Amino acid sequence: MEAKELRNLTLEELEQKSDELREDLFKLRMRGAVRSLENPARLRQLRRDIARVETVKRELSRKPALGGGGSP
Repeated sequence: MEAKELRNLTLEELEQKSDELREDLFKLRMRGAVRSLENPARLRQLRRDIARVETVKRELSRKPALGGGGSP
């Protein structure tokens, strides 16, 4: 998933995506604790995807605040 794709989503959709990714990461960690993982690199990918989603969420929340703060 690329940041470009995420920037087209609404804040609510980003929240939902973040929740889904975190749930997937949790399930994968639990599977890894019980037995070996088929693709351990998936853990890293999920963490990075979560970081991308959170970054875009932060950008969206800051965007309105950045517009009106210019100095005269």
